[in-house]
Amino acid sequence: MIDFTTIMLQFAEQGEKTGWTYIEIPADIAQQLKPGTKTSFRVRGMLDSCAVNGMALMPMGGGDFIMALKADVRKRLHKNAGAMLHVVIEEDTDYKVEVPDDLQECFDFEPEALDFFNSLPKSHRDYFIKWIDGAKTNETRAKRIVNTVNAMLRKWRYNDMMRAMKKE
Repeated sequence: MIDFTTIMLQFAEQGEKTGWTYIEIPADIAQQLKPGTKTSFRVRGMLDSCAVNGMALMPMGGGDFIMALKADVRKRLHKNAGAMLHVVIEEDTDYKVEVPDDLQECFDFEPEALDFFNSLPKSHRDYFIKWIDGAKTNETRAKRIVNTVNAMLRKWRYNDMMRAMKKE
């Protein structure tokens, strides 16, 4: 486990990251967590007294990484940008996002969609699965599954599907 204290930051104007609250993970700490890596990976541990798992560390260039802190995490911490945060983390090798049974059932009828889905990087497949699992009603979940299968048939990535949905 790596143990350090840092400050919570917030992006101003940074493209798709505009407004994100995050912490920086310096290159030397990232290399202790997962030596030699230059791509995103997952960590688990404690942020202050809050247990977390499956949190993504994303590369920012020069070997540094960031960890985005979503609203639910900030709410549990009772902190926002500018606050100090005690971080104790390690690589999360157990983190897995499973294909939900209802999505798999649809893929069974559309093997071409499943083939494209499986050709995507794991992190991209996870976007779709988390989006589906984030639905609050069965109706919304069903719509998201349909949109996902249609996106796979069109060979769209997550961002392509979301862009197309905004235009509708």
